[in-house]
Amino acid sequence: MTFDFAKAREYMVEQQVRPWDVLDGRVLDVLARLPREAFVGERHRALAYADLELPIGHGETMFKPVLEGRALQALELQGGEAVLEIGAGSGFMAACLGSLAREVTSIERHADLAEAAAARLQAQGLGNVSVIAADAFAWTPGRQFDAICVSGAVDTLPSRFLEWLRPGGRMFVVQGRAPAMEAVLVHGEVNGPRTESLFETGLAYLAGAEPPAEFKF
Repeated sequence: MTFDFAKAREYMVEQQVRPWDVLDGRVLDVLARLPREAFVGERHRALAYADLELPIGHGETMFKPVLEGRALQALELQGGEAVLEIGAGSGFMAACLGSLAREVTSIERHADLAEAAAARLQAQGLGNVSVIAADAFAWTPGRQFDAICVSGAVDTLPSRFLEWLRPGGRMFVVQGRAPAMEAVLVHGEVNGPRTESLFETGLAYLAGAEPPAEFKF
């Protein structure tokens, strides 16, 4: 029996993503069109559309589909933006961003994940997405971006990420400490960044952005 990925994709959009207040038609269209299973390892392919964080190696996981939908909707991409993704992972979120924006630069600290993500994106014909093997805390883009998507939680938002955001730009990030993490949209404004709270959630930390270790006596 062949697994019906198209039907699973339809169920994901209609029964997971849309009910979680993702109503942007362009975002729903991208999630309904892109083959998420092509970005998942063979072992987990049948779970590609489940409401789960799927493992992708090195202890990393993919966003749940609902979180992908909410992040994409929050960024309000109109098609002309230059986007930075911090944490390429499987490459699926970069594929979504690339389908909604003009160009995407995605960085990934694990070289093998970066290489696999780039190959998957190329296989989908997404020539406007480039994946760079780099650590966000050692890399300098030399430019700013209209939108930034941080694909891992931060204890506090690193100032270097804010420097990469163009005035008038938007950054999606999950910040704080469990169990009180929240997804926020940071607006780059003339008088300094303005943070808009979106919803509560939980997410693994971006490497290098974890809370400092607490000494216990």
